[in-house]
Amino acid sequence: MAHVHNEPTAFYREALDGFLNAYARYVEPVPGASGAIRRGGPVAGQVSVIIGGGSGHYPAFVGVVGPGLAHGAVAGDIFTSPSTEQAYRIGKALDGGAGMLFSFGNYAGDVMNFGAAQERLRSDGIDCRTVLVTDDVASATVDEKERRRGVAGDLVVFKVAGAAAARGDSIDEVERVARKANDLTVSFGVAFDGCTFPGQSEPLFSVAPGTMELGLGIHGEPGVRTAEAMPARELASVLVEPLLAERPEGMSRAAVLLNGLGATKYEELFVLYSSILPLLVEAGIEPVLPEVGELVTSLDMAGCSLTVAWLDDELEALWRAPADSPAFRRDPGGIPTAAADSRRGTVAERSEVASTAVAAEELQAGVEIDEEAARAADVVRRALEAMLEVVVAHQDEWGRLDAVAGDGDHGVGMTRGMRGAAAGAAETTGGPRTVLGAAADAFADKAGGSSGALWGALLGGVAGSLPDDRSPSALEVADAVSAGADALQRLGGCQIDDKTMFDALRPFADELAGQVAAGESLAESWRAAAATASDRAAATADLLPRLGRARPLGERSLGTPDPGATSMAVCLRAVTPVLAGLAP
Repeated sequence: MAHVHNEPTAFYREALDGFLNAYARYVEPVPGASGAIRRGGPVAGQVSVIIGGGSGHYPAFVGVVGPGLAHGAVAGDIFTSPSTEQAYRIGKALDGGAGMLFSFGNYAGDVMNFGAAQERLRSDGIDCRTVLVTDDVASATVDEKERRRGVAGDLVVFKVAGAAAARGDSIDEVERVARKANDLTVSFGVAFDGCTFPGQSEPLFSVAPGTMELGLGIHGEPGVRTAEAMPARELASVLVEPLLAERPEGMSRAAVLLNGLGATKYEELFVLYSSILPLLVEAGIEPVLPEVGELVTSLDMAGCSLTVAWLDDELEALWRAPADSPAFRRDPGGIPTAAADSRRGTVAERSEVASTAVAAEELQAGVEIDEEAARAADVVRRALEAMLEVVVAHQDEWGRLDAVAGDGDHGVGMTRGMRGAAAGAAETTGGPRTVLGAAADAFADKAGGSSGALWGALLGGVAGSLPDDRSPSALEVADAVSAGADALQRLGGCQIDDKTMFDALRPFADELAGQVAAGESLAESWRAAAATASDRAAATADLLPRLGRARPLGERSLGTPDPGATSMAVCLRAVTPVLAGLAP
């Protein structure tokens, strides 16, 4: 939904005015026309590439007007073809004497209006050509490719045509390479939610919870079929497979575009691309200067599309050629090919190999520990696994608690950290101090944020006070927990009643020490201390936060327990069954 507007009916014109003012260094208006042309007008003796369509798709179409790309763009109202008159006026303003190429998506209104404008321009003695973009594989079969819609593959065709014009190609050549690019470009998209016109409260279509629409268009059309929501690794296959099915024989290089439709954030697209790239590499495809981001949007639609444009030497040179526009730039110096990286695997794969190598070097291979120390280290591993289990189970709940007066990431951060801690312990050999120390480092590394630093300090403080060559006594465990609490307090600068995790941790450590000193077993002492931690965590609901992100919004948190204290208590309680099972 557009939250910023005046009169909804004036939205697209006001947006265009703002664009022209913001990017006056690139573009200028044409009197009486809706759209933009390059600043300075046509280039004498150069073919003019003119693109366009309805508004609501920024950066398409006006955002890619500039050297090496389009010479001008015609802008209609939202999701509406520009009129014949508008297209004619933009075309007339861009007559540089070498002819002009119109290129736009294959939609009936665009075809009719640009076609009529082209006829008027021809009657004025201007050589005009048209290349329709038909990349959407969901809109027609390969045997009826001429009936397909144009979606994010627009950018590839515009880029190739603009680069050919910039190097001085004739109108025949510009048309030829643009058609060639279109013939070798395919796209497929998915929507997670519909888009809403400015001034409207309901989207053009809705996507049922837990589902997604496959094969969507860019004008508010729903997909051609509905599927259940799926993780990124599965969605990657859904996007890649129909495009690889139309792979031309013998072609292995491709321009790859992962396009966000307006409401899907860049970070989400990067997560998805990390799953798409291995599939392309496995298929023997070399991505050439891939683009991930918003290229052709649909107002506030949640969704994305994948485009693959197959490249030979000619098209690759044009794809790599310099470009400079408000929304798309290509360095004149060129960028090295990704072939070497593709052959060596994805970044994630290379990182995993490197991490494994480092971890292997750092493990204490051959360290002599007796059976008792090995059993104690195994207790540490099982305790961390028990914590991980409850952390995963409570992740969403803790996120909701954190969102009351914070940023809502506590559950996710705890899951990342505890997964790292459990894995670090599982992969490390040694006694209890070494194993828990590795877990502390891994928690801090994987969780990040304040929770990562504080839990890293806590676990590291406990580990530093444990023996490594034998099993610790109950008193040593209690002393180690107190040392961990001290380390957390030093790092965080927290006190009791600040409404932090320390409100659960310090009472736990004190109760544990008291129970052990009174002669109780470690398991029973831990159970009693965990109950105290739970009580104190619940009591934080009555406190105002005095530290951290929640402090400025403290009033909002009244009545809600602190998420850090809550997760601390739950994790401590999860260890009780592990200790109870130690026997004798």
